Amino acid sequence: MLSRREAMAIVSGACLALGVAAVPGTARSQATLRVAMTAADIPDYTGAPDQGYEGYRFLGYTLYDTLALWDLSSSDAVSDIYPGLASGWEITDDPTVWSFTLREGVSFHDGCPWNADAFLWNVARVKDETAPQYNARHAGMQRSSVVNVAAVEKTGEYAVEITTPRPVSMLPYELAQFFQISPCKVEELGYDYEKYRADPAGTGPYRFESVVSHERITLARNADYWNPERIPQHDLLELIPMPEASTRAAALLSGQVDFIEAPSPDTIPRLKGSGMQIITVPYPHNWDYMLNEAMPPFDNKLVRQAANYAVNRDEIVEMLQGVAAPAYQSLIESQPWYGDPVVYNYDPDKAGALLEEAGCSPCAIKVGISTSGSGQMQPLPMNELVKEQLEAAGFEVELVPMDWNALIGVFYGGGKDSEFHAINFSMAPLDPVQGIMKRWMTSYQTPNCCNWGMHSNAEIDALGDEAMKTFDLDKQKELFTRMNEISVEEAMELYIVHDLNPRALAPHVKGFVQAQNWFQDLTPITIEK
Repeated sequence: MLSRREAMAIVSGACLALGVAAVPGTARSQATLRVAMTAADIPDYTGAPDQGYEGYRFLGYTLYDTLALWDLSSSDAVSDIYPGLASGWEITDDPTVWSFTLREGVSFHDGCPWNADAFLWNVARVKDETAPQYNARHAGMQRSSVVNVAAVEKTGEYAVEITTPRPVSMLPYELAQFFQISPCKVEELGYDYEKYRADPAGTGPYRFESVVSHERITLARNADYWNPERIPQHDLLELIPMPEASTRAAALLSGQVDFIEAPSPDTIPRLKGSGMQIITVPYPHNWDYMLNEAMPPFDNKLVRQAANYAVNRDEIVEMLQGVAAPAYQSLIESQPWYGDPVVYNYDPDKAGALLEEAGCSPCAIKVGISTSGSGQMQPLPMNELVKEQLEAAGFEVELVPMDWNALIGVFYGGGKDSEFHAINFSMAPLDPVQGIMKRWMTSYQTPNCCNWGMHSNAEIDALGDEAMKTFDLDKQKELFTRMNEISVEEAMELYIVHDLNPRALAPHVKGFVQAQNWFQDLTPITIEK
């Protein structure tokens, strides 16, 4: 894990290498970075983002901070966390109690002090239904980040102890997604979160500036940000929802925006020809089908394996003109828990034989898909091709398209009472908590988190329980690797492709470092016009 000093050195070095000023107050011309998101609407910006992880990327880590933050300063290796609003943490003699030292000298954008009282207040915001600041929507969106927080005790003005229900060795990774909002602001407004929406306050590198509903939100540079290495190198950040890939490309080409997410593959040659920068980096993000084991036919391992043998991943990569990579599991090879699991190479005959053996031919499935959204790449043509491949092997596929936020609602509802046998729901397995434990362990079945498919495997659960009480990193790696290998052998998902995270930037956009992470840091970007 990086220390704060190491993290600062990395970021500072990156700034120098890119020619970006690292010292606040350097003379600069007024500059606005305009970003076209794939989201259909502006994500919630009150401290519990929606619109999937795109909301976290653009309106979570910009306005707000967490106790631990992701080091997004390099594209050469998979990211890890480093101290954020907590300057350090350690497990105590009791393996169920963590001691966190909070960072001193930090204020929220409204001047409210960051301290232990502010952290306790934020925990109650999502955990204590009797607290005046409790917000049911925030609880629904942030519950998974604090599911293992049983109690919090203030031990000093800048110190807290967090008690977990059992040993939880990966707690700092979970808290890396728990955003801290200003208690003073919410209390001043009489706990009215709609009024808070008009002027939210976090501690992040950007401040809220203005919003035009359904059109754009503007954030301003926080010149007083506590980490001088991450004070934005531009004055304003405009975030604009544009769910249609062709619209995003046209906006970049016409100069309406400077930076677009997920350009469609067929527009990339034209964008390159117009001088745009096309950036791709492998990162932990998979485009797959979550399979529902709570009902037939995917409660049968043979059917799950058949689906994996039926997909021609190379054909999908070819359709995407190389801006994806074949996926044979959720993780990417650079992650330390990848292991050596079974590989489901394309074999439609074997898929058909497995369906016959399972007594499911034709095998009818209903799949929930989105029309666009966070990390969904080019969902309509991709899903049509997957449907064609599955049906060639003996499946009968009904695709049910919906808005991305509606599909998120299906995900949060869990598979147990769902009408869907599968959902095309992209995820970012950044760490073993999000990528392995919360996806496969029985204890994380909905509503506790992210096990939508209601998977339950005794061996995975036992390994996960052991990993949770193991603080030896090498032993953790061994346990997580085995858990991942079992999940693949059990075909707990339909693995399809990994996203290469394509982005297109105007020539005048400088200093962006695309991290091997779903989250990205926009603060080093300069606009040179």
